[in-house]
Amino acid sequence: MKSCGSMLGLGGLRLPPAGILLLLPFLPPLLLPAAPAPHRASYKPVIVVHGLFDSSYSFRHLLEYINETHAGTVVTVLDLFDGRESLRPLWEQVQGFGEAVAPIMAKAPEGVHLICYSQGGLVCRALLSVMDEHNVDSFISLSSPQMGQYGDTDYLKWLFPTSMRSNLYRICYSPWGQEFSICNYWHDPHHDDLYLNASSFLALINGERDHPNATAWRKNFLRVGRLVLIGGPDDGVITPWQSSFFGFYDANETVLEMEEQAVYLRDSFGLKTLLARGAIVRCPMAGISHTAWHSNRTLYETCIEPWLS
Repeated sequence: MKSCGSMLGLGGLRLPPAGILLLLPFLPPLLLPAAPAPHRASYKPVIVVHGLFDSSYSFRHLLEYINETHAGTVVTVLDLFDGRESLRPLWEQVQGFGEAVAPIMAKAPEGVHLICYSQGGLVCRALLSVMDEHNVDSFISLSSPQMGQYGDTDYLKWLFPTSMRSNLYRICYSPWGQEFSICNYWHDPHHDDLYLNASSFLALINGERDHPNATAWRKNFLRVGRLVLIGGPDDGVITPWQSSFFGFYDANETVLEMEEQAVYLRDSFGLKTLLARGAIVRCPMAGISHTAWHSNRTLYETCIEPWLS
């Protein structure tokens, strides 16, 4: 008489397929084929907007880092308003960049991330204000003069060689001056009335001057999932460097932090609301110069990578 083991086919006898099916519930788990690993959801697309005098080539290191840590991410470094074209008025640039990002957003129902460097951070903030249906998850503002610029930098000396910061308002706060992008966010703390009346860009997106779209722009801006602010004391270009965190000079050139700014206290475009819901991340980093923010690996791993979901 055959043993039970032989009858069950465990002693070398072959069982018919039906017998195999009957035995499956009793076989040890190790004998069963491993279940396929669940498919990881893909990363959200990343859109990169460059700064003054930049081009897409400047971001080759950042692109490499994203590809290494978030393989498969679709990254678009927008190649618009390169070089000297970056001096075009910022509203013109907002129009052009808006036309470029809209189809990317439309193809990404789960949302997108914006990484916007220097002057590009202001372009992106304006986009968040004027785009009614944007779906930006993280807006990463990389060393951007969010509250404006007031400093004698190499850029300024090259553009306006006969002017210093103390008298540049005479140029920037004129209709002719507002045709240059840098004048669109020139913020002279000693001529605040002129700034408020003449600024055709920064004073508007900050909600510092009344305009008919203020309520709609604030509502649009608050659609953003997270605002990541990056900057540092060794930047050398953004002046004051705290402008990257919505800090700025008062009339005595004492820096007031974001929470002390009138635009925050009035919540004129949504900063106070974003902070209250825990949607603002501040990431200060020392030892990084202005042109190195998008190529510094430590900065990327600390301040950018965690937010590229």
